[in-house]
Amino acid sequence: MGRKGSPRSPQAEGGSRAASPPSSPTLSPLWALPEELLLLICSYLDVQALGRLGQVCRRLRFLSSRDLLWRRIARGCLNSGFTQLGTDLAAGIPVKERVKVSRNWRHGRCRRETVLKWKRNLMPWMELDGEYLYLSQAENIQAYQLCPDGTGLQRHPQAIFSGHQEDVCRFVLVNSHIVSGGGDGNIVLHKIHGSYSVKFSAHEQEVNCVDFQGGLIVSGSRDRTAKVWSLSAGRVGQCLHTVQTEDRVWSIAISPLLSGQLLTCLGTDFHRGAGVLDVFYETPSLLLSCGYDTYIRYWDIRTSTRKCVREWEEPHDSALYCIRSDGNHMIASGSSYYGVVRLWDKRQTRCLQSFHLSSPTSSPVYCLRFSTTHLYAALASALHVLDFTAL
Repeated sequence: MGRKGSPRSPQAEGGSRAASPPSSPTLSPLWALPEELLLLICSYLDVQALGRLGQVCRRLRFLSSRDLLWRRIARGCLNSGFTQLGTDLAAGIPVKERVKVSRNWRHGRCRRETVLKWKRNLMPWMELDGEYLYLSQAENIQAYQLCPDGTGLQRHPQAIFSGHQEDVCRFVLVNSHIVSGGGDGNIVLHKIHGSYSVKFSAHEQEVNCVDFQGGLIVSGSRDRTAKVWSLSAGRVGQCLHTVQTEDRVWSIAISPLLSGQLLTCLGTDFHRGAGVLDVFYETPSLLLSCGYDTYIRYWDIRTSTRKCVREWEEPHDSALYCIRSDGNHMIASGSSYYGVVRLWDKRQTRCLQSFHLSSPTSSPVYCLRFSTTHLYAALASALHVLDFTAL
């Protein structure tokens, strides 16, 4: 018998060495590379490869989640918060998370909820501004605070802006000012954080549309005129220019550059009665329009104001009441029948997704707005929200 403490056989000794953990971890040669080079290598990976890389270890998970790697991917996604020029409109949200939510927008995965109802049919308009949603209801504009967890909005308004004697037709929110046009023919300006307000008579009939920028207000009316108004000191409410038109003016917009160029004709092949109901500038030279003739049109005024560069037709031959874009690849439109909201990818010719919000009664979608996570649609008697983060 061997004595205690006698050396083990070579086989036993070798087995012991194989089973014991190393005294110090062996680092992969990968971590000897500078972080800049690691990020460069990872920049060649696609969405699936980046996701798998993040499952290897904590360090690679942190590395593969960097906004720098996902920014290129996000710019090719729908509604990820990046414009065509690369401007980040949602800088506070990790880009990787936005890419995940973008897949829900593309595939139409969302949770629907009716967050507000009112008793009589209206033609509401709304604007989104950070943590608040501003909604016109009859002659007032009400500010509702959005819930921080993204579950909807608070049911009671935080502020009410009044001044019209009849229903508000449309309003805009620019630089903490609300400018509204009403059925009483008046234009009212409110400062959100204060008691300052201005009201003046603008048109003989209802003011169907307004826009505001750089100390100027433009308005369009049922009386077949479009007008430009001054807000400079000593000239508030003074009409600077009047444009006579052949029909009612339903929509109006000021170029983001405020160049002073007046485009009196946008297109030449419209049928009679094919009114433009909404206009949205993406850039100073690119804009979208929609209306009664069921088409979404994409205009580049650098090339021509007579013919659009692209167009998409509403598949059910419905008038389009409102339109919005993410400034990149996605368009959202609201139809005149059955509360239909449609999502479009500019790189495709057909509608991408449809959501029917007005069953069983038929109501147009009078206005819609969206963030990178939620879409809000205002119908005749209710406000609906589509939550794309819920799934």
